[in-house]
Amino acid sequence: FNKTLTTSFGSICFGSLIVAIIEALRQIVETARSNEELGGALACCIDCILGCIQGLVEYFNKWAYVYVGLYGFGYCEAGKNVMQLFRDRGWEALIADDIVSTVLFLVAFVCGLITAGIGVLLGEFTGWFKEIVAGFGDDGLVIVRILCGVIGFIIGLALCMIIMGVISSSVNATIVLFAEAPAEFEANYPELSSEMRDAYMVAHPGCI
Repeated sequence: FNKTLTTSFGSICFGSLIVAIIEALRQIVETARSNEELGGALACCIDCILGCIQGLVEYFNKWAYVYVGLYGFGYCEAGKNVMQLFRDRGWEALIADDIVSTVLFLVAFVCGLITAGIGVLLGEFTGWFKEIVAGFGDDGLVIVRILCGVIGFIIGLALCMIIMGVISSSVNATIVLFAEAPAEFEANYPELSSEMRDAYMVAHPGCI
């Protein structure tokens, strides 16, 4: 925690900004690439853009935060080192199939919908917004429902994303540390190590 807020603070802030932009661009380009109606020239351009983004991922990726915390590397250096670690282990396919972030986002989205529903019910059955309802006349109740639903969704999504972020970071750290020191993991936590090895072998035969 102290290292996060002191010597590694700049690397973490820099990485958070860049990774978010790159991941967003990557999703947009991959969605466009899956469109079968694109012409050959445009598809070639999209492949080129995707290749550039994948090159950036070499230095800017979510796994780098673990190396920043472990060794105090700068963000770019950490990103390059951790990707080299995965290549050495033959885990490139394994990390490419990582869907943890997607699943956790869906959980947060569902939580947002639930809190949106709670917000609508509060606007409907409580007297907290009587002045707003009276001010907008016949449309007042509809406006209150929409307002409460949107606010409830944003609050629920944001709070749940914070919690899910902790889980996602824990998963990332576990994967990187398992790749970094499998022997030490086996020596200190043999049962957990065995479970992880078995699970990886089922999903990706030959990766370990």
